[in-house]
Amino acid sequence: MTEDSIWRTVIAGRRATALERRWQNLCALYLPHAPRGSLWRYHRVSSRGTPACGWKLHVSASILNAATTLMRIGPVLAERGVQFKAPRSLIDVMHLNSGLHHRYSQIGKIVTVYPRSATEAVELAQILNRLTRCLAAPSVPFDQRFSRHGNVYYRFGAFRQLEMILTSGERVAAVRGPGGTLEPDIRERTRPDWAQDPFAGKARSQTCRTADPVPFRALRAVVQRGKGGVYQAIDFRDKSPRLCLLKEGRLSGETSWDGRDGAWRVRHEERVLLHLAAAGVSVPKVYSAFELQGNYYLAMEFIAGETLLHALQKLQRRIPISRVLHFGVQLANLFAQIHRAGWAWRDCKPKNIMVTPEGRLVPIDFEGAAPLNKPDHLLWGTEGFTPPEYFDILDGAAADRYALGAMLYLLLTGRIYDHSQPVSVSKLRKNVPLAVRDLVEVLLDVSPAKRPSARASAARMTSILLQSSLRPSLKAVKAA
Repeated sequence: MTEDSIWRTVIAGRRATALERRWQNLCALYLPHAPRGSLWRYHRVSSRGTPACGWKLHVSASILNAATTLMRIGPVLAERGVQFKAPRSLIDVMHLNSGLHHRYSQIGKIVTVYPRSATEAVELAQILNRLTRCLAAPSVPFDQRFSRHGNVYYRFGAFRQLEMILTSGERVAAVRGPGGTLEPDIRERTRPDWAQDPFAGKARSQTCRTADPVPFRALRAVVQRGKGGVYQAIDFRDKSPRLCLLKEGRLSGETSWDGRDGAWRVRHEERVLLHLAAAGVSVPKVYSAFELQGNYYLAMEFIAGETLLHALQKLQRRIPISRVLHFGVQLANLFAQIHRAGWAWRDCKPKNIMVTPEGRLVPIDFEGAAPLNKPDHLLWGTEGFTPPEYFDILDGAAADRYALGAMLYLLLTGRIYDHSQPVSVSKLRKNVPLAVRDLVEVLLDVSPAKRPSARASAARMTSILLQSSLRPSLKAVKAA
């Protein structure tokens, strides 16, 4: 790792520590109530006069400016005697904004305010908007934004925990309607039909000019999370429309400790894909890229087939060893090509590998890829496919070789490898050739220097496949 990368790692760590300390000090001052086991800390006042439901305000923030946000609005809310809450730590802020650890609808809901009336809600929205509008923050899904340039959002919902039982027997959150009856509190809508919006016309900057039309039409969302979405779409730029994959990088989405957001990640992936394609690596083709309202979009080739994860989930029995090695050779050759092009993938896992109808493996998702000569100082990857040295400064190519071993282990045993409690392949599956077991073991070695190169691993697996005992199976695999 270069001296510059090491220094940036240190700076990011110091920034995270300093920001967390500041957040905890502010929480102790403005949010002293911290129930055990709760995600939230509260500023609680007397519940007298507080309705059971009403207009909630959500103030969005990133991990970088959550403390600044709380410092600006905490005194105002406390002085007015309004109930509000915020996450107990900045790690929880990060988890909320990812859309993965909690519901997607929770993204951006960092400070939740419970006004006592619609009039107070509008007054507070105007004040909080003025205090926070210059801070970069993610959008809150489904909520109505109070001002186009602000971080204040609103929706009508329950203030206290109310539940109702649907005809299906499912228990869901509820609000009480005008007649006193309960109805579902649907987070994917701003308000029930009977609730009149008191904010309408209060923020003059809400309207914005219509964006220029783009020649892509999304058909369905494949993935939705804080940093952006992935959509199956149609590219209408040519006379013959074609299917494509449209990847969205959201402005201020899942901002990291060094300021990189979803838009940065997708721009970075575009650069990586173009570099790899120029080097002859079989990655999805880049069709086009454009920016819309600060978000960055990348249109790519749509790869027909299914992810390796989906293929594995459908299996009724274990994959034949010959087929495991056939996949392994392809993966090792892909890694060798990626490394030869000067990059580390850093996120090899079944979900990021497409299996075409012909049995070809195509790698996808290169947001976390890093140049081999300039390793990324931020952690990236998925548990089970990242090496023991994950939290140390590491060699990206060595981490990829570990991921190759973890993939082979999964394909052979049906289990994800746990380096803290290692179980050998031989204990989980009989009749695996010794040469295969040895290769998996050395790829998963705790010492990065002992892991063979991707090219050497491909050669070893090819040699094993050519043995007479596996040759018939190999022919069947090639014919499939």
